[in-house]
Amino acid sequence: MNKIPVNTHNPALHGWIVIDKPSGLTSAAVVARVKKHFNLPRKFKVGHAGTLDPLATGILPIAIGEATKVVRFVTDETKGYDVVVKWGESKDSDDSSGKSIGETSILPTQNEIISILPKFTGHIKQVPPNFSAIKIKGKRAYNLARKNINFTLEPRTVRLDKISLEDFGVDWARFSIICGKGMYVRSLVRDLAASLGSMGHVTALRRTKVGCFVEKLAISLDNLETLGHSAARLDIVLPVDFALADIPALELTKAQATRLRNGQEVVRPFSGAGTVRVKCGLQLVAMAETNGKSIRPTRVFNN
Repeated sequence: MNKIPVNTHNPALHGWIVIDKPSGLTSAAVVARVKKHFNLPRKFKVGHAGTLDPLATGILPIAIGEATKVVRFVTDETKGYDVVVKWGESKDSDDSSGKSIGETSILPTQNEIISILPKFTGHIKQVPPNFSAIKIKGKRAYNLARKNINFTLEPRTVRLDKISLEDFGVDWARFSIICGKGMYVRSLVRDLAASLGSMGHVTALRRTKVGCFVEKLAISLDNLETLGHSAARLDIVLPVDFALADIPALELTKAQATRLRNGQEVVRPFSGAGTVRVKCGLQLVAMAETNGKSIRPTRVFNN
């Protein structure tokens, strides 16, 4: 029996689903599963905010429809991770899915680990893993790495707000991490091990938060699919501006909202300048920029 297509004009469909990603799936595969579950047309936009490696589990915000217009605001948010590290061996992918490229008998002590952690907080330089989605002359780095093609990734500045040792064994450790956009946990583990005179790689990685998206909001793919095509599946879709709570809101009249939707500037005093989310009653109208005197739309919402 064919699935009944979802009504893509239903405002309740446009928003966020927080998936608890299982290990073994790519982020793109999760998006495809969600899109298939809702029986959405091929051209209907669905995306994710912040790629998770196939090995990783945890919070993967899925943007449906109009929510795809604000993904960049979510990917800029602070993220939380729990990571388990195995010392004494390095992998070409910097996690347990890769090939072994080195071993050492040097294993860091608990005190050595704790003493070195402050060196990795704040803004630090980091070279991304070779097995990453970064593009080099239009090619993904992981595709080049799999073909043993030599290339160089440039270091980039990332922000690590907090790293704490949560558990410890002879040849392993578990850390809790709070960080900013662009942090590669696999690179952090690789560099941490090197600073300790050892080697190391990630054996388990779980993302615990992306901005306001936390574990208590998440649903597994299995549970999502258990809901079938009942009305309850739309109840778990969070509104588009759920992810924008930290961005100032500006209220407009219906006439002003119409003008803004048509791409026109609106004169409206506001105490401040920068990015704002524009609303008309409960309806999200647009993302806009204001200079304190007028507002100019940057992304307009249709639902």
